[in-house]
Amino acid sequence: MANSDYGTLVRDGLWRNNPAVVQLLGLCPLLAVSGTIVNGLGLGMATMLVLIGSNVTVSLIRNLVRPEVRIPVFVMVIASFVTAIELAMNAFFYDLYKILGIFIPLIVTNCVIIGRAEAFASKNNVVRSFVDAFTMGLGFTLGLVLLGGMRELLGQGTLLAQAALMFGEPFRGVTVTVFENYKGFLLAMLPPGAFIGLGFLIALKNLIDRRQKRRVAQRPAAAVAAEPVT
Repeated sequence: MANSDYGTLVRDGLWRNNPAVVQLLGLCPLLAVSGTIVNGLGLGMATMLVLIGSNVTVSLIRNLVRPEVRIPVFVMVIASFVTAIELAMNAFFYDLYKILGIFIPLIVTNCVIIGRAEAFASKNNVVRSFVDAFTMGLGFTLGLVLLGGMRELLGQGTLLAQAALMFGEPFRGVTVTVFENYKGFLLAMLPPGAFIGLGFLIALKNLIDRRQKRRVAQRPAAAVAAEPVT
């Protein structure tokens, strides 16, 4: 991992080692607050900011912290950034902060963040740690938004409901009603619906990966078959 180039870091964070659908880390907030796109985006952005701040800080102090106490120090760093994000959301996104509730302070316990601090930031420089945190956080956010969109569409028949909580008053009326006179699908909004939806996302990713591998495996044979006979 320490010798990975930046392209590999980006591909790992967004797809090959995505925290949400591959590593399956941070499932508690992923499943609990992904009822809508806005909720997923809000928690995903908060998690990504904490991940970036903690990764950069851990990388800066990695040569100053003794190995015996590194984990408690990493947790204190993460908790500091979570507190800052929580106060900022309380000040500027109060309604969204009330909806996300306990899952904002619980970012401290998110395995994605402590895992990247220990496995990557403590062994790499600041720039590489920043890229790793940004791509991993973005991959986690995309997972939350996709799952939130799926559940919102099936559960309420809408997309971007309550967008004003995230983007302000100009977006109060941008809710997209996909299904008119839709009575809703309660299972999609409940925790079992979140588990089922995540399962579909994982299955979709595995299907795409399998098709890509099959295409790559067939490419040399096709190239050989297309060569003119001499």
